[in-house]
Amino acid sequence: MKHIFLACLITLCSTAAVQAQKSAITGYVTYEKKPVEYALAALERTSHSVLSDSTGHFRLTQIPEGDYVLVVKATGFQTFKKPIHIQHTPFTITIELTPLTTHLNEVVVTGTMKEVSRSGSPVSIEVISPKLFQKTPTSNIFEGLSMINGIRPQLQCNVCNTGDIHINGMEGPYTMVLIDGMPIVSALSTVYGMMGIPNSIIERIEVQRGPASSLYGSEAVGGLINIITKQPEKAAVLATDIYVSSYKEINTDISYKWKMTKNLQVLSSVNYFNFTTRWDKNKDNFTDVTLQNRISAFNKFSYKRKNNRVAQIAFRYYYEDRFGGEMQWQKKFRGTDSVYGESIYTKRWEIIGIYQLPVKEKLMLRFSLNRHNQNSVYGLTPYLAIQQISFAQLTWDKQAGRHNTLAGISLRYTFYDDNTAITARNDGLIKGNHPSHIFLPGLFLQDEIALHSKHTLLAGMRWDQNSIHGTIFSPRVNYKWSPDKHNTLRVGVGNGFRVVNLFSEEHAVYTGARTVEIKETLKPERSWNANFNYTRFHNMKHVFVNLDAGLFYTYFFNRIIPDYFSDPNKIIFNNLKGYSVNRGFNMNLDFSFTSALNISLGLTYTDVFIRSENAGGTSIKTRQVQTPPFTGNYSVSYEIKRWLLTIDWNGSVYSPMLLPVLPNDFRPDHSPWYTLMNLQFTKKWNKSLSCYLGFKNLLNFIPSNPIMRPHDPFDKQVNDPVNNPNKYTFDPGYNFAPLQGFRVIVGCRVNIN
Repeated sequence: MKHIFLACLITLCSTAAVQAQKSAITGYVTYEKKPVEYALAALERTSHSVLSDSTGHFRLTQIPEGDYVLVVKATGFQTFKKPIHIQHTPFTITIELTPLTTHLNEVVVTGTMKEVSRSGSPVSIEVISPKLFQKTPTSNIFEGLSMINGIRPQLQCNVCNTGDIHINGMEGPYTMVLIDGMPIVSALSTVYGMMGIPNSIIERIEVQRGPASSLYGSEAVGGLINIITKQPEKAAVLATDIYVSSYKEINTDISYKWKMTKNLQVLSSVNYFNFTTRWDKNKDNFTDVTLQNRISAFNKFSYKRKNNRVAQIAFRYYYEDRFGGEMQWQKKFRGTDSVYGESIYTKRWEIIGIYQLPVKEKLMLRFSLNRHNQNSVYGLTPYLAIQQISFAQLTWDKQAGRHNTLAGISLRYTFYDDNTAITARNDGLIKGNHPSHIFLPGLFLQDEIALHSKHTLLAGMRWDQNSIHGTIFSPRVNYKWSPDKHNTLRVGVGNGFRVVNLFSEEHAVYTGARTVEIKETLKPERSWNANFNYTRFHNMKHVFVNLDAGLFYTYFFNRIIPDYFSDPNKIIFNNLKGYSVNRGFNMNLDFSFTSALNISLGLTYTDVFIRSENAGGTSIKTRQVQTPPFTGNYSVSYEIKRWLLTIDWNGSVYSPMLLPVLPNDFRPDHSPWYTLMNLQFTKKWNKSLSCYLGFKNLLNFIPSNPIMRPHDPFDKQVNDPVNNPNKYTFDPGYNFAPLQGFRVIVGCRVNIN
């Protein structure tokens, strides 16, 4: 018995000794053969972790034998993971980190019309991932852009919810919106078309602040938004995003990738949005939010060719039935004065293509064609319009020594017809309709010169021959200086121009009781812009900081200004006898911590004013309406990894802005400070499935008295001296924030690669 006990004791001691044998991991963390300090090295699902020192070295000790996953994290770099096996002898490893593409190596095309890294572009470009929009679910790109600093979707009408996009305080007509570099979202389509672009087709969004007319022509005056659609070869096999809200909104995004032939891949996407419940929480007998029933179908074909030459074509169809008005309105009242309603039927199709010519030189042919058909009734006023834009562009991209040259020729044809005085003709000889036909051929040339490894100069110019306004010339110069890999300074000077389209200029022409008056033949607007941008990437002990700051100044002449105040019953258009200025600064700060915390902060200040002379010759300075001097954005994300749960808190802050009030208006002429705040919880169940619970407009902020005289929308009782001594008229244009209050959103996403 004694021998048996001794044998067991020896066996237990030997086992304990073997188990007690532990080893260590020694590592060296580098990037471009240089040490990376404060990198977090850890063994997954254990308590073993340590930070690298100033030389990039780290050491993990007291590690039992076994199989592990080594994880190395450093701010500004992709997470490194490697399975390892620990034995008795120490384990040694050298780790080369890869930078995060969201900071350093993003490919952009908007600034120079060719693919370059974001850090290497001489033009400052902001790149937005669609993941940003997943932090607060939106049914379309129009709503999602509100999360970007300096970009503000502005609703122009409280009844039908028309809107446009403001960049750095510049109104919507000064913002050019492209899809895959094609100018197909413009003029008529900017009013409703932006709300028909679903998030499901977006790969990324590129934003250029300031004029881009030297490359893109008219409308690219205040800024440019380029929506890059997904590539079939990179898209998920199946992706869905479906949500419902407490307002009874239903949004469905479905995309599917499939192979038609060996070399032909197709990405098909459908978005359906349904919102048919009427809400009137402010008790004015008008719908707080327009009812919408819309569908958008998208197909993109990508053909694999020899030598990786590009061949793609995409088709999109969009239909929407939209209504806003009195709560008791029915379709039988459309166009009558029984019950007020604004009803809009929109049909739109688009074709976008790119083909690389089979020649030695890099010649790219891009083309697009779209047709927008709108059947609208605003109370008693019908608005029936058709717009068709055809566009073709051939570019030649040539690299020779230090010069990277791009030359191109383009042709844009715009057809526009409606039932208003804009296209009517009455010259004493010919009466009736006179559609607009505008031909816009153009030539452009730019040269990017590598003066030094740290200095880049970009010079460009464009010549356009407008069939109505004649020759238009637009030059620009950009300079980039990068003293090291952490700091970059960019300076740009350029000229912009824009040809007016009255419907997109001022939707109140058709939606209110006012009439439009054009005092003269409107000339193209012109502008000169100077901008200064500074970016810095800084790696601290536990956080990676990205700073992006800029100054901008734009001087306008021939600016077209709608005059609301001279006559309360009119909107008067003419070219400004004076000048207009838009100046200010913006700043973005992004903090990526070694923990699961990410913080983004943004601030934009704008000073937009007009200098003109009154009848007495006195200079008058007026502020631009519906433009807050200060806007801010904030976003905080935190991931609880053990629960696979992400918490997102974000929102926007707006300072008081001047509002378009009526004479003797009882409503304030400035809005208050306010914030629109959102909160979301996202639970990831596995690699393919995640669900989310969101709360939008947490503080339930809703503007007061958004519609003047909602009880008399047809102005039948305007001249009542007792009940309306100030002769107020029906006016839905007093707008500065959405009328949709607090709501809950529940949804799920499926992504199968």
